[in-house]
Amino acid sequence: MSVARPLPHDSAPLHVTGAARYVDDTPVPATCLHLAFGVSPVARGTITATDLAEVRTAPGVVAVLEAADLPFANDVSPSIHDEPLLATGEVHYAGQPIFLVVADSHLAARKAARLGRVEIDEAEPILTVEQALAADSRFEGGPVTWSKGDVDAALAAAPDRLEGRLEIGGQEHFYLEGQAALAWPQDNGDMLVQSSTQHPTEIQHKVAEAIGLPMSGVRVETRRMGGGFGGKESQGNALAVACAVAARHTGRACKMRYDRDDDMTITGKRHDFRIDYRVGHDAEGRVLAVDFTHYVRCGWSQDLSLPVADRAMLHADNAYLLPAVRILSHRLKTNTQSATAFRGFGGPQGMVGIERVMDALARKLGRDPAEVRRLNYYHPAHHAPPPAPEPPPEKLAGDTHDDLASRGAAGASVKTGGGKRFRAAFSPERKGAENTTPYGMEVSDFILHEMTDRLLETSDYTARRAAIAEWNADSPLLKRGIAFSPVKFGISFTLTHLNQAGALVHVYQDGSIHLNHGGTEMGQGLFRKVAQVAADRFGVPVEQVRITATDTAKVPNTSATAASSGSDLNGMATKAACDEIRGRMAACLAELHQADAGEVVFADGEVIVGGERIPFARAAQLAYEHRVSLSAAGFYKTPDLAWDRAAGRGRPFFYFAYGAAVTEVAIDTLTGENRILRTDILHDAGRSLNPAIDIGQIEGGYVQGAGWLTTEELVWDAKGRLRTHAPSTYKIPACSDRPDMFNVALWDGENYSETIYRSKAVGEPPLMLGISAWLALMDACAACGPHDPALDTPATPERVLAAVTRARG
Repeated sequence: MSVARPLPHDSAPLHVTGAARYVDDTPVPATCLHLAFGVSPVARGTITATDLAEVRTAPGVVAVLEAADLPFANDVSPSIHDEPLLATGEVHYAGQPIFLVVADSHLAARKAARLGRVEIDEAEPILTVEQALAADSRFEGGPVTWSKGDVDAALAAAPDRLEGRLEIGGQEHFYLEGQAALAWPQDNGDMLVQSSTQHPTEIQHKVAEAIGLPMSGVRVETRRMGGGFGGKESQGNALAVACAVAARHTGRACKMRYDRDDDMTITGKRHDFRIDYRVGHDAEGRVLAVDFTHYVRCGWSQDLSLPVADRAMLHADNAYLLPAVRILSHRLKTNTQSATAFRGFGGPQGMVGIERVMDALARKLGRDPAEVRRLNYYHPAHHAPPPAPEPPPEKLAGDTHDDLASRGAAGASVKTGGGKRFRAAFSPERKGAENTTPYGMEVSDFILHEMTDRLLETSDYTARRAAIAEWNADSPLLKRGIAFSPVKFGISFTLTHLNQAGALVHVYQDGSIHLNHGGTEMGQGLFRKVAQVAADRFGVPVEQVRITATDTAKVPNTSATAASSGSDLNGMATKAACDEIRGRMAACLAELHQADAGEVVFADGEVIVGGERIPFARAAQLAYEHRVSLSAAGFYKTPDLAWDRAAGRGRPFFYFAYGAAVTEVAIDTLTGENRILRTDILHDAGRSLNPAIDIGQIEGGYVQGAGWLTTEELVWDAKGRLRTHAPSTYKIPACSDRPDMFNVALWDGENYSETIYRSKAVGEPPLMLGISAWLALMDACAACGPHDPALDTPATPERVLAAVTRARG
């Protein structure tokens, strides 16, 4: 079998040799034009005059377009048509495009864009949560509230209470390949667009709207992206639309890419949050009631802010059974870049809120934070084990699924001991409360009790925690901290109709296989995983399956590759298409051999029928010669979903993915400098389609999550101008920031839900494992004194130093 094998990424040789072709590498006609935006220097105001004469006469400039020059819709919003491609009278953030320069080179376009003179009657920008609340500047007209139980009564009746506030910073996507698009006019007035996008169908829709064509007149192609992380779900719309409009206007191919400064200045980021909380609890640390208030800075346009804020609310419980909970969410409109999708899509911010509560509660009671967390867990899974999947793959020496799942990716040995001692201190499962989330969904697959036991044992948590306490007692300047954090992440789009996918499969008469599906490849290994599914269905080597660029002309009406759904949706659609062709071939061959079609076997590059072994290529040729269709479209929609967003009730997720991490850090109490020393991760990928790729995703997700919460700081000045808009001022984690000891293992289990080969999504959930790094820093700060350090994020050295001061009182 091809699934469950640790095969390398399909483009790995191209990546390391530099031969992988991205949008900016695509050969273009000699007459291709290049585009750049002229942008607003102020965050809020009214345009009173524009003088673009110098722009129009600049060397190499072919055309300059303003909003009035656009032929059809002037909108690039993914939601409510509130985001004009070019500003129309008002400007709403520093960096908003006002005019478009079309020139014969990228450099000429950028230079000319700086020559524009735009007079703006500047107004006071709304930048902060407090300013937005005072001005009642918000989306949806008011806050959204979801609740479970009588929160006020439960708070009043609780033996003790806790309250606090947490600031959570945003995050720049910092994909290696910046935003880019290329548009070619076709001879019949249609438009072909290449775009670095996670959502080709949305690009198709917005381009069609902008140039007055039906969607069938626009074809969008995406072969690969050099990273996306949610930043290419909607933010690529502006470039693709600009290229298409300019191509229609000039009749020539047009290309646009942002330089890094432009990219960071123009595009949206992860939403930053402020979370206020009130908690009722008992003397042991059981949470009896929680009242959360989320303040979400959404930026100037709605974009995807509403579903992002919703998902933060949906993950405000994380792994904890909360008997009474209320979550109130303010979606605030500010004069900053329009915040957008980012890996985890609001879920990380919601989880950080409840993890802060658990940590503060444990510190208040003088209990081990891991103990308090497990005390508040959901009840364990009560499902019977899932049905056995199809026969497991043959175990190949040296690279079996079991081998990879049981060892750390770094190959480091891990001490054991201490887990059993710690386990004895845990409370048994909580009684007297139904096992439902704040939105009413039953949690029937909860496996974090077992995962926690395993990880605390293999990471030697208890013994290390004691050793760190001894170290801190004898070390006045350097302090260490250790923290455990769990993850329960819901898998599915919360907009239910997006949970669908299509695939197109061709088997050629020589036995080669062509596969196309609606997912996009951004480095996460989706193409390799889906090819493994196709190869397995036909029983051929994965090298026999070729996946071509995602193309709206081959698979229509695709959903974005987001919400960790790529493998789930496209894998199942591909399976459906392959099984349709396989069934036709089996029926044909069975008739030729006077055998039962149900007994035809596809394996090891052959088809076994009536006791005869036929090479797959010969079987395909026979089917072709007997006029059997060897092409099929597959379709899949996720079952068992029902979500009432207005009421905040239902089953928005097909299943949950789980994970847990233990992180150890050290801080310098004189400077606030800090370092991650060791991380141990146990993650639930179900029956992994490709353990090597999944472990890589877990490692990368953890580092990106830790970077968000520690080093990556976005700074706007009082005028609303982003000051951290380059690698020199915005610090993403470098290789030296990863843990010196990095142990990653996959949980040996299967998905209770019927997913592709009982696997689980692994794109977004690992990012939240990075929360353990922030918690460990807070633990180190707490070692400096008796007071709560109240460490906000990102936990930069300055904030760590301030937290040390607070701990000392």
